[in-house]
Parts: sequence; structure tokens; C-alpha cells
Amino acid sequence: MLDANFWQDKDNSKNIIKEKKLYEDLLNTHKASIEKLIDLNDLSELASEEENQAVQKEILQNIKDLRDLVKTNEIKCFLSNEADSLDCYIEIHAGAGGTEAQDWALMLQRMYSRWSEKRGFQVSNIEESSGDEAGIKSCTLLVEGFNAYGWGKTESGVHRLVRISPFDSSSRRHTSFASIWVYPEINKDVDIEIDDKDLRIDTYRASGAGGQHVNKTDSAVRITHLPTNTVVQCQNDRSQHRNKAQAMLMLKAKLYEIELKKREEANNQNKVDKGEIGWGSQIRSYVFHPYQMVKDLRTNVEVGNTQSVLDGDIDIFIESALALKVGMKR
Repeated sequence: MLDANFWQDKDNSKNIIKEKKLYEDLLNTHKASIEKLIDLNDLSELASEEENQAVQKEILQNIKDLRDLVKTNEIKCFLSNEADSLDCYIEIHAGAGGTEAQDWALMLQRMYSRWSEKRGFQVSNIEESSGDEAGIKSCTLLVEGFNAYGWGKTESGVHRLVRISPFDSSSRRHTSFASIWVYPEINKDVDIEIDDKDLRIDTYRASGAGGQHVNKTDSAVRITHLPTNTVVQCQNDRSQHRNKAQAMLMLKAKLYEIELKKREEANNQNKVDKGEIGWGSQIRSYVFHPYQMVKDLRTNVEVGNTQSVLDGDIDIFIESALALKVGMKR
């Protein structure tokens, strides 16, 4: 029986409904897995009696697929940390290297947008700074959906690209870097105290997406939290006031995520992140030349189909990193 005031708190009711759906999906998948396993067992006995090797080979592949599904569901059950259920921001910054790195940042923006859509999340571009000739210097994506932060949090770190440059007339091989920072969008009931004297607020003319009207006014806002040197910026609205309000929410979210990491390290729970969160820490390498391979440097997971990864098929890396965090084997 629902409380009479349940629907009045829209944020709380929305989160409860999302959580209910997750548990229903987990339960249904668990039931379907058991039924599938029983069917495969019956089919295996029949194939053994008839000595049908082709069917036996197919059964083994189905069992492997079923095992992967069960492991994925196990990982979902471990997404129970304080902020895991929240929406999240994905902040992308091009490294040194000019156009090369800025094009790489744009490729990562597309990869995470595709990944979000495949997971059923809603994704929007909160801020974007265009590159000098191509690509982007930086952007911030807002990913909305239950457990968005839980799934995305292990992507924070430096991503390295090796390829033949499309911008080099001599067709030389170049190495580019981009930094990813994933942090949760906090609920309104989370109290983060920020002293006004600790802030530096700058306004500037917006660049990139937004239309001509946006670019004619100093509507973009950049806020720097001086004690932590944490910087956020927003330019997705024509109103400077609304951009400032959004930037303050982003700043609170970043400071909240920093505090979460401190707690995890203090409790010695963060087995992976000590070597993956810092700006100088490389977590994944994307090699397009002289061979094609994407390798996660934390889990040693490798994928040869680089295009599928850039199209958003990165769950294999995320699930392995999450499994490592909780001491599971993939």
C-alpha cells in the first residue's frame, strides 16, 4: 500500500520506481536463466545419446553466454554504493596535441553517447568547447538513468589513442590523450556547503553547439572552487542565470564525488581506483595502427573490433572493472 504522499515527492517516487524496475528485471532474468539452464541440460543429455557433436558444440556456446549473463546480473547486484543509483556527468577533456587530441575527444564524446543510448539512458550535452580546427577541447555530458553513475564510474581516467593521423599530410602515426571524469549528479536533498568566497565566477561568450543567439552574448559560465581547484562550466542555455545555476549543481556534484572517493580510500574499499582516477593515470589504450586493439590496462581485457568499441560497445570493459572492484573474476 503506497503512502498517501508518495507521489508528492517526485524525485523520491521516481527513484523508487526505477529501483523497483531494476529488481524486477533482475528477478525475471534470474528465473529465465534457470529455465534456460534446465532446457540446455535436457538437450545435452539428448545430444549425448545421439552423439550429435554439432548440437553439443552449440550447447557449450549457449552455456558460456548464460554464464556471462549471470555474471552481469551479479555485478548489477553490487551497484549498491551511496551514489551508484544516481544520474551522472561525463566530462571529457582533450590532452596536449592540438587538433589530434581534440578530434580524439570528439570520438570519445560519440562513444559515450552511443553507450548511454544502448543502455537505455538519456544523454544530453551540457557544455561543449569547439576545437581549433576539428573536434572539441572539452564537453560535459549528462547521463540520466537508474545506476548511470554506478555503470559509468570506472571510466574515469586517461584514454590513449594511437593511429595514422587524418590531419597529417605525411600520414605519420600519432598518439593522442584525453581525460574522462565521471561524477554523480546529486539529489537536491544532498547538502554540500560552499562558501561564496571560495568561488571565482567567470562569464564568457559560448562556443560550439548552441546557435547564433547563444554565441552573441556572454551567457556561458565558468566556476572555479579555489580550495580544490575544481572547475565547471556550462553554456547550454541562453540565460546566464540558468547556466550559473546548472554550473553550481555540477560543482556540488564534483565536490560530492571527491568526498565519496575520500571515504572509499579511508575504508580501504577502493582497490582499483587508487591507480585509475588521477589525471595522469592511463586506463585504456585504443590502437588503430599498426594493429587494431583496445586494451584496458587495469583488467587486461582486450577487444580486436575497435569500431564496435567506438560505437559504444564498452560494457565488457566496464563489467570487468566493476568485477575487479568487488573481487569477482570475469
